[in-house]
Amino acid sequence: MARTIRIQSEPFDTAVETAILTEGRADIGAVVAFTGLCRDEGGRLAALELEHYPGMAEAEIDRIAGQAESRWPLLGLTVIHRFGRISPGEEIVLVLAASAHRQAAFEAASFLMDYLKTQAPFWKREHLKDGTTGAWVEAKEADDRAMERWA
Repeated sequence: MARTIRIQSEPFDTAVETAILTEGRADIGAVVAFTGLCRDEGGRLAALELEHYPGMAEAEIDRIAGQAESRWPLLGLTVIHRFGRISPGEEIVLVLAASAHRQAAFEAASFLMDYLKTQAPFWKREHLKDGTTGAWVEAKEADDRAMERWA
């Protein structure tokens, strides 16, 4: 099973990452791709700053990717999460889940995104258009409830 976990500052290319995941693979019948984008939060956000501990973040995402692989019959998995200063409209995260059938790919991608939103070791701080630096962003209650369904 192909598994790629990357934390990077530079943008990613979803089409390229999908091609890498599926190259030479006639057994894959479904690839679910989720791309998370930075929102402008009603026009008030200039950028979102994401920080992480190198090594720790990759290891923790790899651990949860292993859980996804044990729960669903996956044939490939890619998780790319960006860090640094990200402007509204830019991509933050990519999850690709490949399986022989769509349901496993959908569920695994959803599981991974729920985890990334609530428990992945990233810290997010808002930079506002008025020039001020906002508070560190906490997980939303709705995200926590979504994660509970996988317990």
